[in-house]
Amino acid sequence: MTQKRKWVLGLAVAAAMSPPAFASETSCGGETPCTLSDGAYYVHVPEERDPSKPLGAILYLHGHRGKAVNALKNESFKRMADDLGVAFVAVQGVNGTWSFPTAPRNLRDEPVFFDSVLEDLSKRFGVDRERTMLTGFSSGGFMTWYLACEQSERFSGYAPIAGAFWEPLPKDCPTEPPYLFHVHGTTDTVVPLEGRWLGGGQWKQGDVFESFDIWRNQTGLSETAPETFTDGALSCERWKPVTGLLELCLHDGGHSVRAEWIERAWSLLSNMRGWES
Repeated sequence: MTQKRKWVLGLAVAAAMSPPAFASETSCGGETPCTLSDGAYYVHVPEERDPSKPLGAILYLHGHRGKAVNALKNESFKRMADDLGVAFVAVQGVNGTWSFPTAPRNLRDEPVFFDSVLEDLSKRFGVDRERTMLTGFSSGGFMTWYLACEQSERFSGYAPIAGAFWEPLPKDCPTEPPYLFHVHGTTDTVVPLEGRWLGGGQWKQGDVFESFDIWRNQTGLSETAPETFTDGALSCERWKPVTGLLELCLHDGGHSVRAEWIERAWSLLSNMRGWES
């Protein structure tokens, strides 16, 4: 074998053994935003990603007037993603807001935008669209509820924190029940469990329990007692439709978000979906 043929063969073997170069082929990642025609997102991909396994993703939605890059800078979120072996994706709202159906302003078609984010994540970073979870805090939690209601199959699961529907609440949701893991503080005064009026009485955050009632009524579980249990500092209620899962977990704190709650939801979702740990 000539020296040239050995060199060519060596290149071919090296290429075959190398992991897919999704992230290296893109000009975004980390604190550099990935820009789409109607918005942007930031992404942290685990450095020790196993290229032989599908790459899942947790998409996080910030609160009112928030900046997605700040979530990307949060070390606990990045550490969570590294521990789980998933991409952490912080999505930016238009002017720091989310355009759910009953929001004060509607600045973007959010379902269309999130479809484009998922497609872009798949193309740029090789994210498996069948292994995604949407989570959001406060206003981002509102948006998470509405995306689950609009089309639950868009994401594999949903983990809203300190959110709910707004008044007037939807009569029903035109989709199958989601895998939904909700966390809320019993002393939250920014987004109280019972909701509150905003803008001098122009808008009203919905009641968390009534938001759950929409799914319970729709799945024939309105008269069914939930499974109750504690998980650390969380006191939880769980209902099990034929498909999906509805879970409400309360803590005695206020308006806050913790990476451990998101990690817990992903771990539960992964187990229920039959994904590898």
